[in-house]
Amino acid sequence: MLIQLAIIGLLVALLPLAIVWVSGDPDKFRKLAWVTAFLAFDLILVGGFTRLSDSGLGCPDWPGCYGHANPFQASTQIAAAEAALPDGPVTVIKAWIEMLHRYFAMAIGVLITALAVIAWRRWWRSKRSDMRFAPWIPTLLLAYVCLVGAFGALTVTQKLQPLFVTGHLILALGLFAMLVWQAARLATHEQVAPAALSLRKPAMIVGLLLLVQIALGGWVSSNYAVLACTEFPLCQGVWVPPMDFAHGYTLWRKLGMTGDGAYLPFAALTAIHWTHRLFAFVVAVAMLWLAHKALRIDGLQKTARWLLLALGLQFVTGILTVYLSWPLLLALAHNGGAALLVLLMTMLNYKALIPACSVSTPTSAARVPTPLKSR
Repeated sequence: MLIQLAIIGLLVALLPLAIVWVSGDPDKFRKLAWVTAFLAFDLILVGGFTRLSDSGLGCPDWPGCYGHANPFQASTQIAAAEAALPDGPVTVIKAWIEMLHRYFAMAIGVLITALAVIAWRRWWRSKRSDMRFAPWIPTLLLAYVCLVGAFGALTVTQKLQPLFVTGHLILALGLFAMLVWQAARLATHEQVAPAALSLRKPAMIVGLLLLVQIALGGWVSSNYAVLACTEFPLCQGVWVPPMDFAHGYTLWRKLGMTGDGAYLPFAALTAIHWTHRLFAFVVAVAMLWLAHKALRIDGLQKTARWLLLALGLQFVTGILTVYLSWPLLLALAHNGGAALLVLLMTMLNYKALIPACSVSTPTSAARVPTPLKSR
């Protein structure tokens, strides 16, 4: 089974590898880095669809499906499980959704492995002088993707325990941010004004706030607490509804249960939802302030405009998800919006560092910094 799964992962990865190979881009390494980052974004959407369509246990074992490499081979076990529980977590469609997510994840692992191998080969061939191929980030990515996969396995084997579901989401978004950073290192960027250095710490702080908000959102989704409040801005007709934070934020517990094994009270779901909603305003204010500052700095305006647009769309999809009782497409768009915000915040953080990394000629009187360029 493991050999079959490895072959499937390689086959899925062949398409993006072929696209990079036949492309007219002379910098294939940079192209592969961006393609891998783009597919990681897609993987987050696929993972979100798997979670939101209740397909996370479509195959209740890992890494295969009932010990097989694909649902075709496991058709007997799937049919038996579906017959026993027609509305349960195992159906043919859910099994395929779950396994396609795993195949896609394995393909990302293959692409990251390719990045690491190429980086190490080019690094040694240049006698460790070409910093574009410094292998530290690709190697870290390779180790990190194994960690993401481990949390994916725990998500299944621990039967969608909220801590592992949320952790898997955060780690996946972290992987995406690292891939974007690696691709950004290889790209040519427009001149960024030295004033961007003043945003280094604020951009990092806002990025951390976004991470906390996404974790809170993942906790809402993994606990199925989206419909604990079905109106906005009020919740259950009041500003501050009855809430149970102690049970809601007990991290180590089974899905739908308290730490003591009792059923999770509705007030706990309300606390989970309300906290995510309240903290969204904190993050929105911080991002608006950061974007306002970035709009005044040459080289950051485009990223700041995209950040404002993505923030507005995320706000709208979040409200509509509540008002329309959690339609799948809107919930998926909200999930994708979070990934888009991660991308833009990663780029803003990277660009804020460009003036500090710029090369200045020793004899230059003005010492004007130049942007990082790929060769």
